[in-house]
Amino acid sequence: MKFVGIILVVVCTVGGFFAGHGKMSVITHIVLPAMLGEMIIIFGIAVSAFIIANSMEVIKKTMSYFKALSKPHAYKKDDYIELLSVLFMVFKLARTKGWLALEAHIEKPEESSLFTQFPGFAHNHHALIFLCDYLRIISLGNDKPHEIENLMDQEIENFKHHEEHPGHAIQTMADGIPALGIVAAVLGVIKTMASISEPPEVLGKLIGGALVGTFLGVWLSYSFIAPIAGAMKERASTEVLYFLCIKVGIIAFLSGAAPQVAVEFARKFLPHDVQPEFLELEEKLNALPAPG
Repeated sequence: MKFVGIILVVVCTVGGFFAGHGKMSVITHIVLPAMLGEMIIIFGIAVSAFIIANSMEVIKKTMSYFKALSKPHAYKKDDYIELLSVLFMVFKLARTKGWLALEAHIEKPEESSLFTQFPGFAHNHHALIFLCDYLRIISLGNDKPHEIENLMDQEIENFKHHEEHPGHAIQTMADGIPALGIVAAVLGVIKTMASISEPPEVLGKLIGGALVGTFLGVWLSYSFIAPIAGAMKERASTEVLYFLCIKVGIIAFLSGAAPQVAVEFARKFLPHDVQPEFLELEEKLNALPAPG
């Protein structure tokens, strides 16, 4: 859907130009010839500044986050059904056999018969380690809900900051690109002043080419770069939501809720577009094997 938006931006821009009685000759003889040089100045400086401002880790993370254009949400409803099933199995095992029964699963989670039943979760390294780390802390005797919740909040906040960094980095680039368009325009004006003795038709073409830089800076920033930054931030929020769901389930269980009730707390926390229905989840949980 986001690619449809990108196409519509181009269509509306060109369509609006022609609707205002713009001539094709303006595009072919002024805009397109000037565009290559202006793009090199604007994007070349913007990318260079991005590299200067960010570490290699952030640069790599930002490149990976362009997947937000094709996959705006990190997790679907099926992923959350799987996650809630994992939490239910963990809570049920802890309730029936005690927290120590989880030790074999949390020490080597990649080999755990409990987690390998759920391949999507088992291959989510960060979520798997996040869950196991807190299960380990609880099994060692610290089962005070408010202490665990405070610790989880701090870790999730750090994770949120890390995941949102690509979006902030691209937004910073978007904020600077209009000014870079002015830089490109000023360079075009300087080039025009060097040809001040030329006839009006030549000067008009040079001035029009110089103004292309201002147009590109504003157009690219507000029509493409800033919306891409917004898409990255939106995906980052869905990454964080997954961990918040784990937190809600664990805190509810530590507060005394039964396994199925704790899972229901976590389910109700989810937004409606990824929240499974009660009967849908109950049917899935009833079909799970007994934890061992």
